[in-house]
Amino acid sequence: MKSPIKNKVNLVFIPVSDIKQAKEWYTEMLNIEEGEFMFDNLFAAKMDGTGMLLDTMPMWRDENEQLQPLNVPAIQFGTDDIQASYAFMKEKGVELVTDIQHDHWFVFKDPDGNKMMVCQDN
Repeated sequence: MKSPIKNKVNLVFIPVSDIKQAKEWYTEMLNIEEGEFMFDNLFAAKMDGTGMLLDTMPMWRDENEQLQPLNVPAIQFGTDDIQASYAFMKEKGVELVTDIQHDHWFVFKDPDGNKMMVCQDN
């Protein structure tokens, strides 16, 4: 039987502790111009390409109501200028996990400790 699941990523979920603060941070870091709050726990950002949902994930919190961050850079954002992107995030006080690697990519943490990557498009 051929799989009925498409080889397409529709969107990514990013776990956040405060939906409004996360929306403001991501809006500034990624130049997000539009989006929609849904329910009390989601912000659907209007993105180019794969969608992104900021989610307080009430269903997935541990017994202490804590939400575990993404501990590996499972999400990659593109850039045309890796040097300018690194300098921008450094200027904004973003926690940078790595320096620019191979003149091509770096890893940062969002305010909730989620690790993500910025990679220069070829």
